[in-house]
Order: sequence, then structure tokens, then C-alpha cells
Amino acid sequence: MRRRDFIRVLGGGAVTWPLAANAQRVSMPVIGYLAAGNANSEKRLHDAFVKGLGESGYEDGKNVKIEYRWADNEYDRLPSMAADLVRREVALITATTTPAVRAAKAATGTIPIVFTMIADPVQIGLVTSLNRPGGNVTGATLLSVEVGPKLVEMLHGAVPSARRMVLHINPANPNAETQAKSMQQAALKLGVDLHVLNASAEPEIDAAFKKLEELKAGALVIGHDVFFNAQTKQLAALAFRHKLPAIYTLSEFAASGGLISYGASRADAWQQAGVYVGRILKGEKPSELPVIQPTKFEMAINLKTAKAFGVSIPSALVARADDVIE
Repeated sequence: MRRRDFIRVLGGGAVTWPLAANAQRVSMPVIGYLAAGNANSEKRLHDAFVKGLGESGYEDGKNVKIEYRWADNEYDRLPSMAADLVRREVALITATTTPAVRAAKAATGTIPIVFTMIADPVQIGLVTSLNRPGGNVTGATLLSVEVGPKLVEMLHGAVPSARRMVLHINPANPNAETQAKSMQQAALKLGVDLHVLNASAEPEIDAAFKKLEELKAGALVIGHDVFFNAQTKQLAALAFRHKLPAIYTLSEFAASGGLISYGASRADAWQQAGVYVGRILKGEKPSELPVIQPTKFEMAINLKTAKAFGVSIPSALVARADDVIE
């Protein structure tokens, strides 16, 4: 090859290479990450999602891009956020919690949606069945509605003298009515009066605890909700201040001074969702990926709190705990 021809080839290559790189950047798939909570309170879960995504061979900024939308517990912002992700023509939407997936589902019937959520997705009409979801939606469910009755049973086992309990619930949660009904049925079987108190904003939490004193409740069950997740430390502190035996689904609750926590591992669900996102990006259909149900549950008991309250937790219940805080 003559030197002049060789230079021409190099010149042509110098033009081609940047174009190829640009084309590669343009074709990088974009994941819309729609979350009802905020980045700070959900960091551990987000990290688990990223880990699952990595297990499928994807890394943000390397071969996939993630567009984040955090609603900061303001559920009414979710529909416009979901619509924005659809307008941007993302390849897939990850929706964390029930309000987020409902907003995503309302925004698109074609873009694949992978959820992590509290409710039974069949019951609220998101999928046809757990084994074959159909449509554009699948993911991992925590089935907290199923866990609800167990919260009542565990708390009753720890404090059998409490004949009146209060269920603290967020009325803005799409599962609120279902959660309340299942827990009230469980309480009825135990001969316990379960009174429902609503709270969907911080000032309402303080008001609810004042109401607890008027009701002379002997124990408190907190219904699973992303808003309450962000207020876990405050809820535990208030329960401790009022010397009220309480139970919630997050392990952070017991670690912060609450009496008991019991629920499906959220980190595991988020990680599995990340794996599903990778599989769909590689060509699998959400309609054919079964909804993942929890297999990993975590229970923690705070014996320091029990001692401060003068509550004697049965040894059989303590033996079942994954974490005992002494």
C-alpha cells in the first residue's frame, strides 16, 4: 500500500471510529427507575437492585443507563413521573412498591415493567397469574398482605395480655383496605379488638399516638407502607416513649427500639428484580417470567425494649428470631 493511500485509510478510520462510538452510546438501553420513596431511605434496596442487575451482566453507565425518578413519599407525583419515562421511550421500567407499579402500568401497556411490591399482584389486577403473568408486567412481591395476620399473631404471642391493639395504616396505600381486613380477621380469631388508625403524613403520626393513649391500646401493629418505611426510626422512638409493644415488617424497626420486626427480605426482592431486568433486556418476555414470591423472611426481637416495658417474651418466640437485640 502506498503511503498516500494508507493515510487516506487512517483518515477514513478517524472519522468512522467516533461515529461507531456515538452509535454505541445511542443504542445503550435505558432503564426507568420509578420509586415511591427517596434515594437516602432506599439506598440499601437500590444497591441490592444494582447487584442483581450486575449478576445479569449489566452495569449503569457501561452497557445500560438508569434514569431515576424518586417521589419522596408523595404518591400523587408518580403518574406524571411514569408518563415522563414513557415519553423518553425507556427500554424498561422498574417500579418499586405498589403505588409506583400502578402508576407505571397506567402509563404504558407495552414497555416492560418489573416491580417490587407489597401486595398480591393478581388480587389487584396487575397480572393474570403468578406463574404466567401475561401482559407487560412481572417482578417480585413481598406479599405483605399475607404477612399481616402473622404480625398480629406474633405480637399477641409476645403480649397476650393486650386485649386491644391498634393497627396503624396509610389510607393512601392501594392495599390499605386489604391489609386492614386480613389483620382484623386474625385479631378476631385471637379474641383481640383491633382498632384502625390512619396516617399518611408526619403530623398525623404524632396525632395517632395521642389517640392510642385515649384508646388504652396494649399493643401496636404497623401496616407495611413505603411512607412508614421512611419513618421507621420515628415510629420506633414513639412506641418506646409510650411504652407500647409494637411490631413492623422492617428489621430496622427492632434495631431502632421497636419490640419486634418480621417480614420478607426486601433486599432479596430488589436483587431478584434486578436479575429479571437483565433477563428482559436480553430478550425474555415479562409475560413468561413468573412473579417471584418471597422465600427469605427475617425476624428480630429487641429484648432491651422488652425489659424496659416489663414484657417477658416467650422463649419459643425468641428461638425463632434471626436477630436478638440484648
